[in-house]
Amino acid sequence: MTGLLTMLLEADREVFLWINRDLGNSFLDTVLPWCRERWFWMPAYLFIFVFAWINLGTKKGWLLALGLGLTVGLTDFTSSELIKKNVHRVRPCNDIILHDQVHLRIAACGGGYSFTSSHAANHFAAAVFLIGIFGRWNRWVKPILLFWAALIAFSQVYVGVHYPLDVCCGGLLGAGIGWGGSRLMQRWQWFG
Repeated sequence: MTGLLTMLLEADREVFLWINRDLGNSFLDTVLPWCRERWFWMPAYLFIFVFAWINLGTKKGWLLALGLGLTVGLTDFTSSELIKKNVHRVRPCNDIILHDQVHLRIAACGGGYSFTSSHAANHFAAAVFLIGIFGRWNRWVKPILLFWAALIAFSQVYVGVHYPLDVCCGGLLGAGIGWGGSRLMQRWQWFG
């Protein structure tokens, strides 16, 4: 089992270096650091809540905000407190083996651990939760929200703060919790 894990981690490092180093260009260097910033996405968050209040009414709009907040909060707690603090995987930009090879495209690497990516987990949780609520009413919701979450996850690798495995597992964690959150809201007939 140790040999398999070693091979997986080595492949993860190689894919990280390919994305972080070899795909680098001035366009992505300009755009992708912004994609991981919460303030950059604030208009999208505002649109979601205004859309909910207009189309669902005040009560369901508040329930959506509460459900989304609880879903993302649970996801963040699971990723940051339960997984990261027990796995202790060092970020690639802090890894002494890779340090000279990483192109850090943001101001600071961050001192926390890498696995799982909370950015990826939280945004996939939000995306899948919203797909569960709005997806059957609007076909365009699913591809847009999944692209949004994937772009943020990819940005984490590109800027040098997470390995691909961190964002993939974070995305799966978030998608699972997001799906569960939307199912609970539907089960309680808050959205139907």
